[in-house]
Amino acid sequence: MSAPEKPAVVLVIDDEAQIRRALHSILSTRGYRVLAAVDGEEGLDLAIEHNPDLTVLDLALPEMSGLEVCRELRTWYHAPILVLSVRGADADKIAALDAGADDYVTKPFSAGELLARVRALLRRASGQAAAAPVITVGDLEVNIAQRRVRRGEQEIELTRTEFDILAYLAQNVDTVVTSRMILERVWGPEYRDDTQTLRVHVSHLRKKIESNPSVPRYLLTEPGVGFRLAAS
Repeated sequence: MSAPEKPAVVLVIDDEAQIRRALHSILSTRGYRVLAAVDGEEGLDLAIEHNPDLTVLDLALPEMSGLEVCRELRTWYHAPILVLSVRGADADKIAALDAGADDYVTKPFSAGELLARVRALLRRASGQAAAAPVITVGDLEVNIAQRRVRRGEQEIELTRTEFDILAYLAQNVDTVVTSRMILERVWGPEYRDDTQTLRVHVSHLRKKIESNPSVPRYLLTEPGVGFRLAAS
């Protein structure tokens, strides 16, 4: 006899207790396992800990806005994000989708519509492999979610830009990534030809993650093309 299928985990991030209770009731009675957070920081912590199958996110959160939470999640989290907000203007919907949301439902909402949207998002995501928030390459560990890097037992302090370069390469381990791709991803399209800036940051990054920066083990240059994070 096959083992019963594990229930999908849904993370709800909303500062309104009434909405959290309503969503918990709607989702749990349909067999979903529900986690709830009252603000963005708690939501990010729960996402890192549980890597939920879907996140329901309010935009109007205290301290850290829903758009900020969405952008931060999208640095490593590949499961669907459903925005649930009282804001119904097209500009708000466009901003949320541009930040990485997959769908948008306005409050007040019907239970039937919400459940239909959840089912559709989970169906579309079911064939996708979950991205690991922690990537290990040799003795180098890149924690995408927590933005931390270790080599063996040593914690390595990186600048935000250095981490973004390393994280992008780690997510494409053993694949040659062009300089232009890195520049567009880390700095933006307007910097895609600034290869000198990239070379300077890569040099600094090597000094921090390599035992011998002059003979790199991890961060390799592919002449005339870009860089590669080598698995072996």
